[in-house]
Amino acid sequence: QVQLVDSGGGLVQAGGSLRLSCASSGRSVRNYWMGWFRQAPGKEREFVAAISGNSSAYFSDSVKGRFTISRDNANNTVYLQMNSLKPEDTAVYYCAAKYGSIARVSSDYEYTHWGQGTQVTVSS
Repeated sequence: QVQLVDSGGGLVQAGGSLRLSCASSGRSVRNYWMGWFRQAPGKEREFVAAISGNSSAYFSDSVKGRFTISRDNANNTVYLQMNSLKPEDTAVYYCAAKYGSIARVSSDYEYTHWGQGTQVTVSS
């Protein structure tokens, strides 16, 4: 069983940086797609980034060039490095996991395991 724990959120000024972590307990996530999604108040959950088991990375257009995603399979942890943060990045960020293949990395319904979420607030 995969259990995901998100951490690293907080309050930061615009232009600042944060690094989110997603730690998996239980089963190894080596063969899982790992994704990050976010949900702002009053908005639908949206795709942020995803990384395959062999570290191919994908990003939404809104974060491309500012965010990076990486994974440490030995420690069952995935990271989302967020730079040049903007107020519109304010949201609850969730990590997610999907074993094996995936048809559409940006679709939240593809993912079967979810973290509890961590709040990111960017002040202007």
